[in-house]
This record gives sequence, C-alpha cells and structure tokens, in this order.
Amino acid sequence: MPSTFFLRTLKFGALLAVSAWLVGCAAPKSKDYSAFRAAKPASILVLPPTNDSPELQASASVLSQATLPLAEGGYYVMPVTLVSETFRQNGMEIAHDIHELPPAKLKEIFGADAALYIRITKYGTSYQVIQSATVVSAEAKLVDLRTGAQLWDGRATASNQEGNNNSGGGLLGMLVTALVNQVISSATDAAHPVAGITTNRLLTAGTPDGLLYGPRSPHYSKN
Repeated sequence: MPSTFFLRTLKFGALLAVSAWLVGCAAPKSKDYSAFRAAKPASILVLPPTNDSPELQASASVLSQATLPLAEGGYYVMPVTLVSETFRQNGMEIAHDIHELPPAKLKEIFGADAALYIRITKYGTSYQVIQSATVVSAEAKLVDLRTGAQLWDGRATASNQEGNNNSGGGLLGMLVTALVNQVISSATDAAHPVAGITTNRLLTAGTPDGLLYGPRSPHYSKN
C-alpha cells in the first residue's frame, strides 16, 4: 500500500503540472518586434500572392486590395501595376517562382526596404444543402530585403457568414437563401469583398500581433 508521503508527493506533482499548463494557456507568447523596430522599413514591395485555392482569380483579388491598408499604415507601397509589368517583362509571371527570388535581387530591382509575401490558403464558396459560405484565408510575412531577415508574420480569415442567423424563415427560407446565394456566387466573384476584409485584418497596422506603423503614419512614434 502506498505511503502517505508518496501520495502527497504525487498530488503535489500533479498540481504543479496542472498549474504550469494553466499558466501556459493563459499567457500566450507575444510576438517579437525587435527585428522589425531595428529595420525601420519605410517602403514595401508586395509580391503577387501564391494561391493554394482552386480559384484562379484569388491572387489578383487579394493583391489588388493589399496596397490600401499598408499605405494607411504609413508605408510607401511600390505600385502594383509597375511591379507586375516589371516581372512580366523579365519572364516572371508565376507567383511561386517570384517568391523564390533572392531578397538581394528584389532590392536591386525595386529598391524597396522590405517585401511582403502573401499566401492564400482558402478562397471561394462552398455549398451545403441549406447554406453556402464564402471564405478567404491568407497568411503573410514581411522580409527585410537588405538582410533577408523575417520581420513579421501573420494570418487572417473572413467569411460572409460571420454574424448571420439563418434560423428565420424555417427550412424553406434557408433553402431559398442558399439557392439565391449559389446563383449570385456563380455569376460573380463573391469572394472578392470577403478578400478585402481578410486583407484588412491581415495588414492593418496597430492591431494585436499586426504590422507596426510605418514612418508616414502619425502613430509611428507609438511603435
């Protein structure tokens, strides 16, 4: 039969393990911005996003909406049209190939301080019997083109079903709504406005774990 001392020791050890687990869950590791602050990037080159979804328009949709939140965050963003044309004239039109270019080469061509690499993991509408959901998910990293060091990374997602309550109208109402949404999604790029929400969540400066403000922002000193 186990001794009283052994049982107390076992209980104490279990309490320590549970306490350590609870502390780990309650205090998530904060993002390290030391390299970001030291680099002080003022200009950003947004590379064509890589696309893991089956929707061909996903990369262009996200790319077209990435400039605004960066500019509003206080950065000079290399013009998307100029960047795309430069890559095209040099035979680089595949996003995966562009992402493999050395940072020093991108610095030589464009002169930007940092490059933003975006990867689209979800883009489009999935259909169920009584509902459809359009979801766009993306992740990104900011790389210093002068040193090749990663300065920041983040991810975001958005859905057109956020906050929706489909209980109204009963089963027939939900079926009609799903049918209408499917027709609209088939005729238009329903994911494009959702991509705008995702892109803003991902690239808006000053949010928790988000990008720091750039030097053109009045909030720059708060970094």
